[in-house]
Amino acid sequence: MVTTELTATISDAEWRVMRIVWTLKETDSHTIIDLLSKQHDWKAPTIKTLIGRLVKKGTLAATKQGRQYRYTPQISEQAAMDAALLNELDQMCAMHRGTALVHVVDQLELSHNDVQTLIDHLEAKLPTAPDSVPCDCLPADCERSCES
Repeated sequence: MVTTELTATISDAEWRVMRIVWTLKETDSHTIIDLLSKQHDWKAPTIKTLIGRLVKKGTLAATKQGRQYRYTPQISEQAAMDAALLNELDQMCAMHRGTALVHVVDQLELSHNDVQTLIDHLEAKLPTAPDSVPCDCLPADCERSCES
């Protein structure tokens, strides 16, 4: 189980490393460095630092094979994405999360299948959805942010 706290500590640059490792399932630092240095013009020491941080955080496992290490993800990509998105949504007023999701969906390129899946999930959720979601801001913030 991926905790929201773990994915909240993964920086934007570290997410780029993780995406490579998730895609390749297992890889070495040379491959990660080669791909990231082409994509972002990053230097090898910077990328090695990112890899080291991810190992220390427990999101990557390092296994020594000969003279080099092989890296494998310790968290699934989907679970990490879900936790990161939920972490972001948890920072928002509960009353405005639905609107934020609508704005995000408007900006995303989604396949027909993705759109149908969203429709199916929303239709299944509709019968048990409350009429409104209460504000969970601080009282002073609620008056300002929930009026808009």
